[in-house]
Amino acid sequence: MRVVDIILKKRYGGTLTKEEIHEVIDGYVKGNVPDYQVSALLMAICFQGLNDEEKVNLTMEMLHSGEQVDLSSIDGICVDKHSTGGVGDKTSLAIGPILAACGLKIAKMSGRGLGHTGGTLDKLESIPGCSINVSSEDFFKQVKEVGVAIIGQTKNITPADKKLYALRDVTGTVDSIGLIASSIMSKKLASGAHFILIDVKVGDGAFMKDEDQARQLSKTMVKIGNSLGRKTVCVLTNMNEPLGNAVGNSLEVIEAIETLKGRGPKDFTNLVYDLCSKLLLMTGVCKADKDARILIKEKIENGEALEKLRQMIKYQGGNPDVVDDYSLFKKAKEVVPVLSEKAGYIKFEEALQIGVGAMMLGAGRENKEDDVDHSVGIVMNKKVGDYVKKGEPLAYLHTNGKGTKEAYDKVLNAFEIVDEVVEENKLILGVIE
Repeated sequence: MRVVDIILKKRYGGTLTKEEIHEVIDGYVKGNVPDYQVSALLMAICFQGLNDEEKVNLTMEMLHSGEQVDLSSIDGICVDKHSTGGVGDKTSLAIGPILAACGLKIAKMSGRGLGHTGGTLDKLESIPGCSINVSSEDFFKQVKEVGVAIIGQTKNITPADKKLYALRDVTGTVDSIGLIASSIMSKKLASGAHFILIDVKVGDGAFMKDEDQARQLSKTMVKIGNSLGRKTVCVLTNMNEPLGNAVGNSLEVIEAIETLKGRGPKDFTNLVYDLCSKLLLMTGVCKADKDARILIKEKIENGEALEKLRQMIKYQGGNPDVVDDYSLFKKAKEVVPVLSEKAGYIKFEEALQIGVGAMMLGAGRENKEDDVDHSVGIVMNKKVGDYVKKGEPLAYLHTNGKGTKEAYDKVLNAFEIVDEVVEENKLILGVIE
């Protein structure tokens, strides 16, 4: 069959068969189908959309384009948690150890950040000596013995998705529910877990700005996962302000550790409990939300969750003493308070602008080749609903001198302050099962 005929079929609203999708994707990975033809098909998909069968077939084609992780040798229930990304999102660093302490197995492959702050891997690398490049043998050994491992994604996982994503990024075809869902689910399915929880961030600081679109994406991913035998649940969470207080790599690791000590920020702690509880219910470890929360609280208070983090860090070559001695992290040279120019209640914090401010300091990447400064970032002093006095710090910049003035202005202008009392943001916007 000719690829041009497949392009025309989708352009005029036709439904692509499994064989037609294979023809394009397999040919593209092997170099037999050129970028310009795939670009044309992606644009047609953006305009015409994909039905449920096409989404599943596209996901499967990308899944089978490379290696898949086989977790069958691991005793126990293997779960995976994915986030679509947001400002201050360090949930994997807290959730993984808690779930491992509860008896679940977390064999997680994560990515780096391109944008306002580093990804989970960058956060882990802020721990002295900690490596995210772990051999398959050591990866499985760690999951079996510790219960949790978070490493870099191998090059041979879903190569079709890597090529397609790079092309979508430069051809204006990222914004398609079917393409986004297939991209995320192909990677999650390749990771081998049979229970998948996806935290879909919604709002100013997230990729998905619109709640209705986020719900549509979530329903699509749940359908794909469940139709392929993987229990999948999506939780929609608010990203109109940073999650927790810390934005920046080592700062976020410290905040995750504090949460495992029972001293984390209220919003972040609540989300950790919510997501852990959902996975404990999905897997049948707990029968009721109340029981799950009691178990989570127990594992935090008795130190078992914190010990799992220590073990994970040690297994991956890092210094586990950072859990008790934060001075072992690299520190920024200066901490600069961002002072409020008026008194009032915090109505809105532009999460994206605060994230961009952190990137200006060096906490994130504007280009994929950029180095990340693990020591810099922003710590929020006020959240939505809080009262601030004139001259009181809204946030603190941890800086080594790069972009300090620009970041200061960016963060200051991210706050909307009003005279009327403001309620706290609702964190959980919905659950799609």
